[in-house]
Amino acid sequence: MSETKKTYVLTISCADTVGIVAAVAGFLSGLGLFITESSHYGDTETDRFFMRTVFEVAPMGPTKAALEAAFAEIAGRFGMDWRMHDTSVKPRVLILVSKFDHCLNDLLYRYRTGGLAIDIPAVVSNHPDLQRVVEWHGIPYHHLPVTKETKAEQEGKILEMVDRLGIDLVVLARYMQVLSQDLCAALAWRAINIHHSFLPSFKGAKPYHQAHKRGVKIIGATAHYVTTDLDEGPIIEQGVERVDHTLTAEDFVAIGRDIENVVLARAVQAHVEHRVVPNGSKTVVFRR
Repeated sequence: MSETKKTYVLTISCADTVGIVAAVAGFLSGLGLFITESSHYGDTETDRFFMRTVFEVAPMGPTKAALEAAFAEIAGRFGMDWRMHDTSVKPRVLILVSKFDHCLNDLLYRYRTGGLAIDIPAVVSNHPDLQRVVEWHGIPYHHLPVTKETKAEQEGKILEMVDRLGIDLVVLARYMQVLSQDLCAALAWRAINIHHSFLPSFKGAKPYHQAHKRGVKIIGATAHYVTTDLDEGPIIEQGVERVDHTLTAEDFVAIGRDIENVVLARAVQAHVEHRVVPNGSKTVVFRR
């Protein structure tokens, strides 16, 4: 049985200048590597350039380490912040959840059916309620209760688990706890939260009720990276739905849950497919 080709994703950000695309394409073609997808964007406000390139390597072609070593010269020439990812390696995702289970159930379904190409080594919750559904999927469930007095200790256990399990991404699937500044810093650009509101409006508690009181005509949800500024991290994905005066606040909540599922799943997928590149306080998201 012949070996299959390897597929890699190269992501780049650097100061915008002439010749970047040509240099990358020339490097890959010079090694006989086939580009299957390439997207790039120049931000005229920041003069930054962003690029995502997918390419294939034949079974007897260069290793990832050899490719990285060879590309380092080009990266240094342009001052690139860059990563090369092997798509055969599934990102390892730790899910944090409290009592609301809709986002968790949606992620577990996509994981189980192959819709999300990830591994989930564990789920952590500050409540015991969702243990049965998680363990039904064959995933260890860790109940780590938290109080104001035990928050530092509980977060220490989470961070230890992140390190021990080799976690690439932490997903807050309606985890109703505010992470400390220390944990936010430790998980910078690798923790995604779903906020049940179309940010930046209606932050904090009961945003759907806030929106209903204001008589909004559109509600939505926002997936963003976690930062020390509550619900103000760089946005990855958003979704909206039209509503009107005939709907109750409870109707808003029900509609919002459906939006949250889709928005969070899209954000996680964009992250694990290496489609998201940091751009200061914003993100560049290369679509399919």
